[in-house]
Amino acid sequence: MAQHRADTPFDHIESSLEFVALLGEAIRDTVVEIEADVAAAETQGASRRVEALQLVHFKLTKLDGHVGSSHRILNDLRTLRRLLLEERTLAKCSQGTTP
Repeated sequence: MAQHRADTPFDHIESSLEFVALLGEAIRDTVVEIEADVAAAETQGASRRVEALQLVHFKLTKLDGHVGSSHRILNDLRTLRRLLLEERTLAKCSQGTTP
């Protein structure tokens, strides 16, 4: 695997994982806020607003699932990269060269 200097925040899996984790946290915080908004709209009898907020809640929940899946995929890729790099290091050491 080629080594290069990071030019963007997403050049490394670790930084992408951090971003996805922060995004997931923001989504979950927003879901809690939307649930409170739904409850308030229901007490006010604003049925159209309730329906719209329920749709927002549905979409955010769906997005949270996708972000969670992305986080797991990135974590798997990070693990695989570590395994591959360790194998290369072990192969170089067994050939008598230093990593």
